[in-house]
Amino acid sequence: MSPPVARSGHRLDAGRPLTLLIWLVLAAAVIGPVAIAATSPVLVGRDAAYLVSGIAGVTALALLLLQPLLAAGYLPGLRMMQERRWHRWLGSGIFIAVLLHVVGLYITSPQDTIDALLLVSPTLFSVYGVVGLWSLVLTAVLVAVRLRIGVRYGIWRIIHNSLAVVVVVSSVVHAWMIEGAMGHLSKVLLCIGVLLATAIVILHLRVVKPMLRNR
Repeated sequence: MSPPVARSGHRLDAGRPLTLLIWLVLAAAVIGPVAIAATSPVLVGRDAAYLVSGIAGVTALALLLLQPLLAAGYLPGLRMMQERRWHRWLGSGIFIAVLLHVVGLYITSPQDTIDALLLVSPTLFSVYGVVGLWSLVLTAVLVAVRLRIGVRYGIWRIIHNSLAVVVVVSSVVHAWMIEGAMGHLSKVLLCIGVLLATAIVILHLRVVKPMLRNR
């Protein structure tokens, strides 16, 4: 006899405590760095634009941890369609957070922001940040027009994955090089988590699964 099924369609089994634990760990991994940054003494006395910019940047990085997990269907307790929907919503959230980050920096320091956007800034972390920004903008544009221009799914998957890797790597390097509001330990753990999640998903979906399918 198969295990009983809840009205939602999910099985009622002993995996529920593990599911709850996984979600609690993910919540801590996402919310923790943002909370630490929000209470950092580095932000004391700063204007509102700088505060919004800093928190938005940390939030965008934290949400990058969930994006590949949602895309691969790794998160327990969710149907595939739910995960795809959340993947799109979180992608929009990351885009908005990055825009708030850039706008806040522009209000705080217009010339430095313009130099960074034009890739003439003397600070290397700015270059990585802008590479991640334009890669994210290109991703958003392609998402908006993909169906209209008729890009085939196989080609779209390669482009999307490639841009995602650029966004993740450049964002992690950008954050790693900045000594700002993020706590050192929380930044290290978050950056490693984002890189590992992205690498595991890309390896699993684009290397391991095709090899097993061909066999």
